[in-house]
Amino acid sequence: MSGKFLFKIVLAGSGGCGKTSFVTRFTTGQFKIDTKMTIGVDFAVHYLNIPERGTVTLQIWDFGGEERFRTMLPSFCLGASGCLLFFDLMRPNTFYELDEWIQIIRNNTKNASIILLGSKYDLLESPDDLAIKTQDIIDFIKEKSINGYLNVSSKSGLNVKKAFEKLTRLMLK
Repeated sequence: MSGKFLFKIVLAGSGGCGKTSFVTRFTTGQFKIDTKMTIGVDFAVHYLNIPERGTVTLQIWDFGGEERFRTMLPSFCLGASGCLLFFDLMRPNTFYELDEWIQIIRNNTKNASIILLGSKYDLLESPDDLAIKTQDIIDFIKEKSINGYLNVSSKSGLNVKKAFEKLTRLMLK
């Protein structure tokens, strides 16, 4: 079966986790080291080919992670089918702030699929340098019924396209 599909995806997580760099890498193939803080929300549209389903149009809403923008986010979630939820592998506090982001997403969407992304993987000298224990991530995913997890790097491109493909396949189900 081939056809046209349109999905709204939200990118959420604390400020400085690399959401804007991630969108830029996905939509342009480039990494920009000097991205500016997102004020409120930013938008991108990208087309993704899923071989067995055809072309999928993704409306990508990049949420500003700063606390002062959170009051706007519930209305921006409306109509979203999926969420890429970010935390910074180098900053443990961003992992512990995920509960608030999940609450915003779940309270303002209809069963949006959520994939958790550990960002800035390229900054780790070894996998043992993780600021968050792997078991804590696994427990969190189970407890919150999250649909998957990937370590990502906007700089190297690690799992950038894969994250969007994985989320798109979940939304197509």
